[in-house]
Amino acid sequence: MPRRSRIIVPDIPLHIIQRGNNRQACFVADDDYLFYLEWLHEYAQSSEGSIHCFVLMTNHVHLLLTPSHPSSAGDLMKKVGQCYVQYVNRTYKRSGTLWEGRYRSSIVQ
Repeated sequence: MPRRSRIIVPDIPLHIIQRGNNRQACFVADDDYLFYLEWLHEYAQSSEGSIHCFVLMTNHVHLLLTPSHPSSAGDLMKKVGQCYVQYVNRTYKRSGTLWEGRYRSSIVQ
């Protein structure tokens, strides 16, 4: 059964949640948070999405994002996710997935 398509409307805010695999910590040290935020800022600009607020918990992330294009949110999450997972795997000498599947998103009224 195919997965449902995301509903993304340009200029309508989204609440995005991305969880760590098996509820494991995604952020261990203070530098981990800083690197994630740097990439989040950089790629939000290049993917033309506006981040209004964020919460970085030890094992998951919440974002309030307004995409300018239908592909903005997906592009942002893909770029940030790839860079951050590579950083974590290199830094902590681990391999494999960090995130629990696809990120979840819902339209905010």
